[in-house]
Amino acid sequence: MKAELLKQAFEGQKHAHAPYSQKYIGAAVLMDNGKIYNGCNVENASYGGTVCAERVAIFKAISEGAKKIKEVAVVSNEKNPWPPCGFCRQVIAEFASPETMVHLANPQGQSRSLKFTELFPEAFEPAHLQKP
Repeated sequence: MKAELLKQAFEGQKHAHAPYSQKYIGAAVLMDNGKIYNGCNVENASYGGTVCAERVAIFKAISEGAKKIKEVAVVSNEKNPWPPCGFCRQVIAEFASPETMVHLANPQGQSRSLKFTELFPEAFEPAHLQKP
């Protein structure tokens, strides 16, 4: 599944709108419904209106009825594969488990995979809001 997820992330990356940073990012998420949703970063001149590829993919999935993330892939053209930013890690925490695998890659063939808990060890999760 990792290979297909990375393939879809690279497909999403083709549509990135990054005229300000020149950082073209793609992401894909495998959801509990068995579908893969991809996304790209979409920058905005205000910067604050920019949305990362990971959030685009997750929001597409959730808006189409998926509930839980099974795996995530993030790709960039950088020398070393980039992990999700803090905002994206928090959004992933909303829909993933600590065991969810996160795959990072670049077109040069570098990649690494880690469990979400390794990426974001003390995530603020929905369970924190539940009353005892």
